[in-house]
Amino acid sequence: MIKSITRILFVGTISIAAIFLGCDAPSQPHAEADVRTLPWDSVLAVAHGTNVRLMMWQGDPNINAYMNDYVKPELEKKFGVNLIIASGQGSQVVSTLMAEQQAGAQKSDLDLMWINGETYYQLREIEALFGPFTESLPNSKYIDYDNPFIARDFQQPTGGYECPWGNVQLCLIYNSNVISDPPLTAEALATWIKANPGRFTIGTDFTGMTFLKSLMINLAGNPHILDGPFDEAVYKENTDRLWAYLNDIKPYLWREGKTFPNAVAPMHQLFSQGELYFTMSNNDGEVENKIATGTLPEHSRAYVLDGGTIQNSHYMGIPALSANKAGAMVVLNFLISPEAQFHKAKTEIWGDGTVLDMNRLAPSMQLEFAKLDIREHVPGRVLLNQKALEEPAAEYMIRLYEDFRTKIVENQ
Repeated sequence: MIKSITRILFVGTISIAAIFLGCDAPSQPHAEADVRTLPWDSVLAVAHGTNVRLMMWQGDPNINAYMNDYVKPELEKKFGVNLIIASGQGSQVVSTLMAEQQAGAQKSDLDLMWINGETYYQLREIEALFGPFTESLPNSKYIDYDNPFIARDFQQPTGGYECPWGNVQLCLIYNSNVISDPPLTAEALATWIKANPGRFTIGTDFTGMTFLKSLMINLAGNPHILDGPFDEAVYKENTDRLWAYLNDIKPYLWREGKTFPNAVAPMHQLFSQGELYFTMSNNDGEVENKIATGTLPEHSRAYVLDGGTIQNSHYMGIPALSANKAGAMVVLNFLISPEAQFHKAKTEIWGDGTVLDMNRLAPSMQLEFAKLDIREHVPGRVLLNQKALEEPAAEYMIRLYEDFRTKIVENQ
């Protein structure tokens, strides 16, 4: 077993069949050939009347509402496809597909997964993904696959094995009632934290690790320091600097750095209650969305450090053993359609950044997207793109999870 996969913690694998208990198996009008070779009308015909089983993170009510109240009804109405959604992410996706492989399964209990980063890396390592397939999606014509923030997922070429679905950039969110000029560099942030003890913290989740990677790059003073394959020497040099930085500010963090939130949601709550003056989000549009829906207070403002922050795309993948690849491809083609991408990008819906190339859209749709980029509480994406850092290789994230725990969280 490859080294990176063995780092995944298996607390017990829940059968996905049990999650989907009570759902009919996906019916196929005829035996499925390689759907990538079929005309699109034939793909639509094969998919009509079938179920597509999607596993995705369901930790945000706005995202859940987008999927349940918009995507599912539209798929049923336009294509006769029934989308069934189960909650799961990361290690559960990997462990499920690994278990199916080891059991010699002929068909997977999943047809789609919301993936990126280390999950994508691990699934490619065990050859659990179907592909390449993205060129077979008609709406791929709207995507610039040469864009490095789309073409590479944590430095690994996507190669048509996952379909880009959204694009986001890490932002710091601050209380503008008490902070008029937020710190713009890593050094200035450390100075601010020491002058305002207990008002800043870092989550131990994906967003927290994305912040740490951004911080590593800022401290190095080189936006390309982590480009390319994982390098042990590069990791050690830059994490030594990172751990020294974090241990220096740790006594001044929330609860004196003796505990750390395990997700963004509790950080947002502490921020809304005034206990924290900073929170953060991996989605630059989240501050607008969460203010509009009342989760974050009106005085919330978001920005990025002068040295930049990580921008990444998130994707959908199809299991190699999916029993309904045609249905999965129909779902994906809708998700990257201009209408679905535009609806998803609306502040009041999700505020997720689009993966579409504006130059490939009709002028009228370009205008509609441009209106969405006029934002009150965070700079527009055109400006943020100027300070976008590419994701490092997945091994950096995998190592940070473990080392942050041992060198910072548990180092009392």
